[in-house]
Amino acid sequence: MTAALELLEAESLAFIRDLIRIESVNTGVAETIGDGETRAARFVADRLAEVGLEPELVESKPGRGSVVARLAGSDPSRGALVVHAHLDVVPVEGQEWTTPPFGAEIHDGWLYGRGAVDMKNFAGTILAIARHFRREGIVPERDLIFAFFADEEAGGVWGARWLVENRPELFAGATEAISEVGGFSVPIEGDRRAYLVATGEKGVAWATLTTRGRPGHGSRPTADNSVVRLGRAVAAVGDHRFPIVRSRSLEGFLDRFGRERGVDLTDLDDDELDARVAELGVVAPLIGSGLRQTISPTVLSAGSKTNVIPAEASAALDVRMIPGSEGEISAALQGIVGDDVAVDWVSWIPPIESPADSPLLDVLADAIGAEDPDGVVVPYLLPASTDNKHLARLGIAGYGFVPLRVPQGFDVFAQFHTSDERIPVDALAFSARVTERILRRA
Repeated sequence: MTAALELLEAESLAFIRDLIRIESVNTGVAETIGDGETRAARFVADRLAEVGLEPELVESKPGRGSVVARLAGSDPSRGALVVHAHLDVVPVEGQEWTTPPFGAEIHDGWLYGRGAVDMKNFAGTILAIARHFRREGIVPERDLIFAFFADEEAGGVWGARWLVENRPELFAGATEAISEVGGFSVPIEGDRRAYLVATGEKGVAWATLTTRGRPGHGSRPTADNSVVRLGRAVAAVGDHRFPIVRSRSLEGFLDRFGRERGVDLTDLDDDELDARVAELGVVAPLIGSGLRQTISPTVLSAGSKTNVIPAEASAALDVRMIPGSEGEISAALQGIVGDDVAVDWVSWIPPIESPADSPLLDVLADAIGAEDPDGVVVPYLLPASTDNKHLARLGIAGYGFVPLRVPQGFDVFAQFHTSDERIPVDALAFSARVTERILRRA
């Protein structure tokens, strides 16, 4: 390995640890957030400026800092690539950690800390790569826009969404983007690995169910108790199972992953496919969550006193929609709960799906193959949401790919938002090398 790559790996790990130690916690409640995101953004901007880049630090409001910097490529006629990470992390309160969550400690080859996976690992990596390119005089094939966003963990309102709405010129000419969630290895068979790339993301919406009835004293039950009516509606939602929707991203996964395993996953009915996906081991929960639309009741509200039957009861729902089927979910939900239950849609972010035949995916595969000759890149549908959805409003096709080669039984996705969040240090070195190849050739 060259001295330049050794420095890249060392800086990448150092920056990841430095960023973890900056407590940029996003509680989702404005008055409790503080200035952690801006402190992290200032750290990034200072490191970029040290090598002659001209980063722009933008605060959508005090303390909510994001950074954007552009590195010119050799072919200005090609669309720019946005490579982005978010600087905020979720809280740690109520979790039991065996190491300090913001200590960035390394134990037995594992880095522990909030953000080790989600996603200060990638923020530190792309920061180190930007510096590496400048130091070594490396000119990528297309313009690279390095973006470090605030507020992803609360929907990107004061981060990516704000920049897209208020500073779209920062992304001028961009056609594609790379960020979370994907790139981590999952077992195929034996020692072979697949590296998932998110070519689509489920949409996310929040809805509220409201039931009304006759209020009264708890000693005199009413036939139209709002709480009982709400309970029936919530139970109906919980019991409902939507049919499988074969999105392009799901079909791509079934075709490629099945071929690599030597089985046909494409021509199965819903029950057969559910059974086959359940057999996929560590990747089963992730793929299974992308098979169908889902509605999860999450918050119930009713009454204020035990001996008073309330006039109104409500439930909050988390709704996730498959690309191409989002138009059906509203009528479906009303049909599930019945006409006597009011359904109000609180927020709505549509799903996205990017072309799986983009030459960018060939670049991802080549970069993986240089480090893991038996590794294959496989598309899939992310059941969650990322800042790629906001960039999509500018016509930017987003892909989730943070390359990480991890031990066969290690579930990277399970590290998101959990206690003792951790990642192998050697996986971070792998990530730096592979991502450097991707950005050089993309």
